[in-house]
Amino acid sequence: MTVVSAFLVPGSPLPQLRPDVAPWGRLSEALALAGKSLAESKPDCVLVYSTQWFAVLDQLWVTRRRSTGLHVDENWHEFGEQNFDIVSDTVLAQSCIEGCNAAGIRARGVDYDQFPIDTGTITAASLMNFGTDQLPVVMAANNLYHNAAQTESLGGIALAAAQGKRVAVVGIGGLSNNMFRETIDLKEDHVLSEGDDKWNRRVLALMESGDVAGLREVLPKYAGEARADMGFKHFYWLLGAMNGGFKSATVHEYAPLYGSGGAVVEFTVQ
Repeated sequence: MTVVSAFLVPGSPLPQLRPDVAPWGRLSEALALAGKSLAESKPDCVLVYSTQWFAVLDQLWVTRRRSTGLHVDENWHEFGEQNFDIVSDTVLAQSCIEGCNAAGIRARGVDYDQFPIDTGTITAASLMNFGTDQLPVVMAANNLYHNAAQTESLGGIALAAAQGKRVAVVGIGGLSNNMFRETIDLKEDHVLSEGDDKWNRRVLALMESGDVAGLREVLPKYAGEARADMGFKHFYWLLGAMNGGFKSATVHEYAPLYGSGGAVVEFTVQ
């Protein structure tokens, strides 16, 4: 198996639903750019982990070949709907389930018509143009009881399952996760606090320099002080899928999402 490209992208639907709002539009353009880069890396499939697909009892993987439907986000419903038509690599998904169970992590597949695919996966697949017959996905849930280390191990299991395949990996989730609790002028959107902004920029700079050791050192504090989305588990999953490291990263865009932080990051894999 070969990791040919890797990305960290936001899970908010705002870049898709309201690209007319300047910061959200910049993220939309960055997601399209990342999607072009992903396609140019010529993967056979895309391994996806989204912080917004919650699981509790087991580690879940989508094993349905085609997932279709009309989605309305629970937070941003006033901005519109999201149609989705996402194709999965069911053979690889089943291999991921077997790999989890062999490692002592209870796992099972999800194969139901109209299963509620999460906002983050729908947004990323739509704007980055994956989840097609030509570029199927393997979707992993965010088990709420898994810590950072367990989540990183899941990324490694997914990579090991992809024997003989060229894979792209996408971690879907935000940066700082403090949001405005009141109505704001959308043109005035900004990261909620100076402290959150400083934290986000510090973490992104460490990514750009490829300082994995530095990231591992500061991320627990970042998760606590900036309330990083789900403890930044999507990044740990990426680390596992990238064999624990990367050379450097390019931040295509960093922008606010109603007070929270979002970034489109492309990693140079080892």
